[in-house]
Amino acid sequence: MNALPLPHNTASRRHALHTMAWCALAAAALPGCSFKLRGAQSYAFSSLFVNAPATSVLVMELQRALESGNVRVITDVKDRASAQVLLDVQTDQREKVVVGVTSSGQVREFQLRLRFKFALRNPAGKELVPETELLQQRDISFNESAVLSKEAEESLLYRNMQSDIVQQITRRLATLRDL
Repeated sequence: MNALPLPHNTASRRHALHTMAWCALAAAALPGCSFKLRGAQSYAFSSLFVNAPATSVLVMELQRALESGNVRVITDVKDRASAQVLLDVQTDQREKVVVGVTSSGQVREFQLRLRFKFALRNPAGKELVPETELLQQRDISFNESAVLSKEAEESLLYRNMQSDIVQQITRRLATLRDL
């Protein structure tokens, strides 16, 4: 393996050596900075009952996230008594609001909103997470000549907002210690 050639004049050579020394120092310090990739969350509970519509795409993603953290997600009301915590979903709503129009009244911009309201309690009724509303919103331009691509973009934005909300919920649930 050939090394990179150093410049011929001494000032440039000194600068190149100085830069390489700093890079080597930074590379040596990186493992000691305690950087760690975020892995699966760990939870203080092992089973959770979800009181939500079965058709909710956000709730399905939340179930997958919790199950990857070794939480048994219960959706059947008959098995509700075996859950350590109860997640009550009050609102799971997608909104699309016009925020910009042209002088001729044609829509030029929408705001997409994803609203999710929930509360968490134990079977005895103790509130673990009070009623909380999470809201994500994104602006999207609209062009009548590119309706299909704008629909695909809208779908992608909703998926991203949904993933953000699921991450927020799982982080909140991971902080619980006293059930």
